[in-house]
Amino acid sequence: MAEFGFKPRKAIAHLRAADPALVSIIDSVGPFRMELKSSRSVFGALAEAIVYQQLSNKAAATIYGCVEALYPRATDGFTPRHILKAPDEKLRGCGLSRAKVLAVQDLARRVDGGELPTLEEAHALDDAALIERLVQVRGIGRWIAEMFLIFRLGRPDVLPLDDYSLRKAFATAFRKRTLPSPQALERAGEKWRPYRTVASWYLWRALDKP
Repeated sequence: MAEFGFKPRKAIAHLRAADPALVSIIDSVGPFRMELKSSRSVFGALAEAIVYQQLSNKAAATIYGCVEALYPRATDGFTPRHILKAPDEKLRGCGLSRAKVLAVQDLARRVDGGELPTLEEAHALDDAALIERLVQVRGIGRWIAEMFLIFRLGRPDVLPLDDYSLRKAFATAFRKRTLPSPQALERAGEKWRPYRTVASWYLWRALDKP
């Protein structure tokens, strides 16, 4: 099971002391229950992220399942070599858009060529260096890279400034009339360092509450 790179109890204590405005949000949401998604590899995690981008979970799961079904003997999931050997029409036949086929193929080439870190190597890189490596892949923007750091690696201090739901949650929680700009959210989040991931999670969950 994947583990956080920090102690949640220590993070929450820090946030309570650093930003009194977060205290009521933390109390309202309750215990920190963020779950990490296990990853067999960087390739597997990012290939899934590409497929799921801008689709409902149900639709994306169906498409991803079709790609997996192309390789019934791959008990640990399809690999970069599988993708590189697959004709475009086979991947398109699974429901992947042309853009996503190109993105998955670029990801496969880069992983196969050693341009991207392994999962073990990714854990050793700092956030900025890892994001810089990941966004070189076609179809992988900063947001996907940040979600990988948060929900796959359990990094403690990621604040996804371009995430619409996070900006909306901040505006709702702090009674702002308009959504904060990424720059305004970044300034507000300075006091949450080094646990901006935990602050983000609480804001997201607060948005779910009536």
